[in-house]
Amino acid sequence: MVMTKGQLIKAVDETRVREAVERAERRTSGEIVVSVSGLFLGDVEKAAHRAFARLGVAQTRDRNGILIFVAPARRRFMVLGDVGIHERVGQEFWNRIAAQLSEHFRRSDFTEGLVRAIESIGEQLGTHFPYDAEGDINELSNDVDFGV
Repeated sequence: MVMTKGQLIKAVDETRVREAVERAERRTSGEIVVSVSGLFLGDVEKAAHRAFARLGVAQTRDRNGILIFVAPARRRFMVLGDVGIHERVGQEFWNRIAAQLSEHFRRSDFTEGLVRAIESIGEQLGTHFPYDAEGDINELSNDVDFGV
């Protein structure tokens, strides 16, 4: 069964996901963005990179933004990290996050999968880009993006 964007929107507790992003970002100067795509033609990876650019994930001061991009109609997702965080955590970290998301998504536990992935990402971001109460600003929206 292919899940439509509307079905995924109903399956994802936006409030819990946004709160998870807010909690994670209280540990770090990094930024976490979650985007759920509508139905589209073309390559999921290219769509994820377009969302990365559209949402300004590469525009953070320390290049430490991360995008979790979900394409429900394609039953695919991508996690993209900007160069600042990728240089510090390497591919193995992204593989672990992908496995964590896959495990929950296979059970249709989308909210829990996103929340757990956000928590793991927040821990790593906090290790490499600690929160600075005096200098930190929220550079990107914490709301779930339901753009194309």
